[in-house]
Amino acid sequence: MPKVNDFVVKFANVNGSGSASANNMFAKAVFRMGIPVSPHNIFPSNIQGLPTWYEVRISEDSYLGRREGVDLMVAMNEQTIKEDIDAVVPGGFVLFDSSKSLSRDLIRDDVSYLPIPLKDICLKEFDKPAQRQLFKNIVYVGALAAFLNIDFKVLTELVSDQFRGKEKLILPNIHALELGHQYASENFDCPLPLQLKSSDKNNNKILMDGNTAVGLGCVYGGATIASWYPLTPSTSVVDSFGKYCKRLRIDPGSGKNKFSIIQAEDELAAIGIAIGAGWNGARAFTASSGPGVSLMQEFLGLAYFSEVPVVLFNIQRVGPSTGMPTRTQQGDLLCCAYASHGDTKQILLFPSTPKECFEFAANSFDIADRLQTPVIVMSDLELGMNEQICDQLVWDDSKAYDRGKVLSEEQLEEMEKFGRYQDVDGDGIPYRTYPGTHPHKGSYFTRGSSHDANAAYTEDGNVYAEVMDRIALKFETALQYLPEPEISDMSRNRLGIIYFGTTASAIQEVLDSLSKKGIALDTLRLKAFPFHTSVKEFINCHDLVYIIEQNRDAQLKSLLKIECNTNEDQMHSILSYNGVLITAQHIEREILDSMPALEDTGNIPA
Repeated sequence: MPKVNDFVVKFANVNGSGSASANNMFAKAVFRMGIPVSPHNIFPSNIQGLPTWYEVRISEDSYLGRREGVDLMVAMNEQTIKEDIDAVVPGGFVLFDSSKSLSRDLIRDDVSYLPIPLKDICLKEFDKPAQRQLFKNIVYVGALAAFLNIDFKVLTELVSDQFRGKEKLILPNIHALELGHQYASENFDCPLPLQLKSSDKNNNKILMDGNTAVGLGCVYGGATIASWYPLTPSTSVVDSFGKYCKRLRIDPGSGKNKFSIIQAEDELAAIGIAIGAGWNGARAFTASSGPGVSLMQEFLGLAYFSEVPVVLFNIQRVGPSTGMPTRTQQGDLLCCAYASHGDTKQILLFPSTPKECFEFAANSFDIADRLQTPVIVMSDLELGMNEQICDQLVWDDSKAYDRGKVLSEEQLEEMEKFGRYQDVDGDGIPYRTYPGTHPHKGSYFTRGSSHDANAAYTEDGNVYAEVMDRIALKFETALQYLPEPEISDMSRNRLGIIYFGTTASAIQEVLDSLSKKGIALDTLRLKAFPFHTSVKEFINCHDLVYIIEQNRDAQLKSLLKIECNTNEDQMHSILSYNGVLITAQHIEREILDSMPALEDTGNIPA
């Protein structure tokens, strides 16, 4: 029985071999055939020579999280070929370069082999050594087109799009595709039992990575200044911002830039520049990852206490220390929620899709301005650097930016006295001014040391406590500006799941699979911190709530205990921290394994 539009293809290559563009071409071809597809790039942190994998999940049911097991392995790396073949499920396939014979210890009885002499084909057809290496990757994509029934016209259109402006490269690439397609068609029964059939599931969908979406969202959110220090996996956020600014932020009359991108000497300087720009009235941001965010802690405390808006995009990776720079994790939750020393609390946003990366990035500047505080958007490498299917990005051109409580010259003129940190409205948010707004009124000394409601220096502990209490009130007010959690139901079932960020990719698959086993769960997806009151209500309405997160120490569970004062016995952690996206199979196993113990205690029905 053939598998149609429901299998996993994995490419095992060597970093620096030019395979990335070929593998990406395969994923985009599936997408253009209207079939839901989810590519996951697993790559090393060196320049070249180490193993790299590109995993493509194809799912007619739009299950776009990672799936365990591989149906077809394109085994191009001798270093890892043993483990790559071992990863193939029984009944699966292995495509390999038969220019060199395969060792007998690599032969499995329960998989089928697809030997293609890729190196020999390229030696015969192409003269230049560099071409032979690069086109070997294109040849196997052509072979996959025959094996899996990919519309060949879609591939040739992709080549034309990819090399637009470099027309001399189009025909050789198409020739390489044809070579692979012809060899597979003449030497194997095609298509395989793994087949692709054109679908319409991708109508009105786009394929985009989160960092690109963030960069565009910053443009639409009104950002004009980006300060940064390069750090994987956040670098492409600022690269994307710059690319879109060059299209959308050039003055048509003078041709001058209406934006500024500053590469600082380190991460501390990068956020300092952004805070300075925010203090001066600009919308500014920086992007980094765990090691850089660690360096930014003191400045985050300054912005919190002196109440200056700034936006930080944390594209999380595996830590601590340098960790695994090219692997994904959700390990910065606690350090960002309470970033800096002393009593601090930061606004966090948790996008789950590229579309939300765009929307949350754009809205983060309104939130930062309105609340006069840092906003940290918590993405991760999986979301930031891998393309995902999402709904089209939409923007309302009539939308006006919310600059918050900023006093104009006229308003200052009418005031008897301006106090920078006075809580006039009782919501914890004071009024501020931009430098130079009024020739005589509205100026104040911005300080990180203790100050009173008029920004005057003080070491009076009672006055300091009043300021801190007023700032705490501001974070209660913040809830009306933060996105509310997405809740399936509050009390339909006795079991629930809380999740956030990229763990969302596995949840629907988990729910559907467990439902077939007679197990039903309510769900809550967090979108922001501080938590809305509905989060505590959700936990209290269920006998047990599974907390899904990608770190070792159950940081979200700890945060829920601290902020919601919840009973630990009501929460059960499901964790994954091996550097790759959590799978539905892992979550389901953990839930099923917990069932006997829960039944013994009487917490859930047998």
